[in-house]
Amino acid sequence: MTFTAEDRVAVTELIALHGHLFDDGQLDRLDELFTADVVYDVTDFGQPPLEGIDAIREAALAVGEANPVGHHVTNIILTETGDDRVLARSKGIGVNADGSCGSATYEDTIVRGERGWRISRRTLRARRVPLGGASK
Repeated sequence: MTFTAEDRVAVTELIALHGHLFDDGQLDRLDELFTADVVYDVTDFGQPPLEGIDAIREAALAVGEANPVGHHVTNIILTETGDDRVLARSKGIGVNADGSCGSATYEDTIVRGERGWRISRRTLRARRVPLGGASK
């Protein structure tokens, strides 16, 4: 099946939905964002990968007040990799309650299923050095 302009809009809105659901504490709606068997890789943050929606919800609740108050996604690049499968790369900016912020990169595998597009794998990479560490 061809990846249409409508698909691009749907996938981009799916990626944006992440911030709204988490920031609003609507963790009971994560099935609108992820497949049931999602793998959410947070190893770059010193944690094991989270497997399944319940694990993601439990991890968010465990972080509690240390969660960012704002998750902002920008610079979304979509690459069709086959029927009903897209790779997405985007930038994330997390704003904390104290005003500090951090930058990350999301690397997503997004699949189309019976309920529409969902993230089946997300890798979160922290951005800790300018220019990706490149130097003269």
